[in-house]
Amino acid sequence: MNVHNIMEEMVFQRVDHLYDQIANGKTSWSICTCDHCRLDTASYVLNRIPPKYIVSGRGITHSVVEDDTQLKADIDALIMEGIRAVSSARRPYHDKSIPKPDIKEGPVFNFPTFIGTVYDGSSFIQLNDATITLKKDGKPCSMIDYTWQNPCTTNQKTKGAFSFWVTPEKADATGKQEQFQFTLEIECAGYDKLEYAFTVPVVSEEAARLAPNSTYAFTLQDLFIFPTGTGIDMDRRIVSDD
Repeated sequence: MNVHNIMEEMVFQRVDHLYDQIANGKTSWSICTCDHCRLDTASYVLNRIPPKYIVSGRGITHSVVEDDTQLKADIDALIMEGIRAVSSARRPYHDKSIPKPDIKEGPVFNFPTFIGTVYDGSSFIQLNDATITLKKDGKPCSMIDYTWQNPCTTNQKTKGAFSFWVTPEKADATGKQEQFQFTLEIECAGYDKLEYAFTVPVVSEEAARLAPNSTYAFTLQDLFIFPTGTGIDMDRRIVSDD
């Protein structure tokens, strides 16, 4: 089934147009116009407008015939809003070239996205400024691309949540099942360090998955770290059930 949201094309086209205008000095303010900032702006807009899906050439024809001037004006207004928002909170890698992920040809073991949340163990409040490192065989795991950071740091926007997407590993054949063990190391100033180990069964597939899928995720149990000196007697290393 081939379903396409034609709003994406309109938004990306308008985003490039407005960024190019800014880059050419046709505005009174200056911002970064790199590809990362453009993609972030497009995502900002697409999350705030209803999608419009088509499945055939007839759908494309109808979309061309329709001339919704108000919609285009609303999109431009959202793009300018998004440009300002992205400009005020740029990603650390926003001005760097986009590298291609180092993915081996199949068959491979595709790992699910790992999702979890860390809390203050004494107050049960989601913890900000915690640094989480995902390791396998004692070494930090390689992420599938530059947008997934390891280690990652929780902040007020993530509300204690973190996520990882590990680079696929080469497999000998398709359909082979293997158990992979990972360890999370959680550190935060003023708190005792926590190590959490978990095991994930993975079946090898013919090719690497290059797009995240919310249905292919591994949600970890809630994790708690305690302020240093609380006197709570607990093992710093917790191993989950297989």
